[in-house]
Amino acid sequence: MTKIGIIVGSTRPGRRSRLVAEWVATVAAAERPSLDVEIVDLADYGLPMLDEPKPAIFGQYGNEHTRRWAETVARYDGFVFVTPEYNHSIPASLKNALDFTYVEWNDKAAGFVSYGLLGGVRAVEHLRLILAEMKVATVRTQVALSLHQDFAAPAATGPGAVAAGPHQITTLTGLLDEVAIWSQALEPVRGGAMV
Repeated sequence: MTKIGIIVGSTRPGRRSRLVAEWVATVAAAERPSLDVEIVDLADYGLPMLDEPKPAIFGQYGNEHTRRWAETVARYDGFVFVTPEYNHSIPASLKNALDFTYVEWNDKAAGFVSYGLLGGVRAVEHLRLILAEMKVATVRTQVALSLHQDFAAPAATGPGAVAAGPHQITTLTGLLDEVAIWSQALEPVRGGAMV
């Protein structure tokens, strides 16, 4: 069974990222029950600003929080990144989390569910470049949620729930299929079986 981590890319209080990740997990459970999906919330890891003395590419992690994060990333065959767009890019918390580790991301697949005033597409373009350097194969299909059209009106206690239309569910299902197929195709590379 292909194991997919849904990365919650923002740690900001009042964020919508967690709600979007839960929507992704719900759609995956209903539409693609053969996938093993789990939500990975960066807020649960409390990573400080990058504090490893050696570059991540060497895999010599000196801090317990880094080793814990590396073990989490290593468990998955592929990922769905949920990211808002902050100032035309990804949140600092997501970039920081990516910089902590390296080989744990290698030869895996990733898809993107973004959101923002313009659907978060500019954040994903930056994220694609970062992940290419980390040897992550990114799929073409992307879900881009509009803050104006794909969320319910905010409640007094927090952000509005995801209210994406059927076309977004169809797109998300296609994205999940692509991530699963690419994750499976890359399995021999991750296992060292290819020359």
